Amino acid sequence: MGTISRSFSWAEFEATNPENAAKLARKGVRNVIPSFEVRDSVLALVRKVLQPLRDVYQKPMKVNSGYRCKELNEIVGGVPSSQHVKGEAADIHTGSPLETYRLAHLAKSTPEIWEEIDQMILYPTFIHFSHKRVGTQRHQLLFNKSYKGRRVGI
Repeated sequence: MGTISRSFSWAEFEATNPENAAKLARKGVRNVIPSFEVRDSVLALVRKVLQPLRDVYQKPMKVNSGYRCKELNEIVGGVPSSQHVKGEAADIHTGSPLETYRLAHLAKSTPEIWEEIDQMILYPTFIHFSHKRVGTQRHQLLFNKSYKGRRVGI
């Protein structure tokens, strides 16, 4: 499929780690974006949130988990209503609690990015970003119980 933007590819949104890929293969399933609706949601997330954030952050941003088929979502323990299944979410790996804070702070303090975020959930080494292609963004800032870093925007 190629690139979504200058910094993100379709392949990274469909990728999963080798262990999860093997589990899916045993079930005869591949994690592939299944429809134009899901594709358009991924495209909106990248264009409205991730690429603008990458441009401000000026460092590489790795998609740890993007689109998830129902089976992959179950394997990773995602809730059935996960926005990952709809193509509306991506977990961006930062590598450290400090970088997680820095990236979250940039997202929260850049109005044109924050207005496009439905949810931003901070974990110790990654951030969950979501964007609804249809509907109103909730602008939720949440902290996973494992996140022990500085609090952004509270």
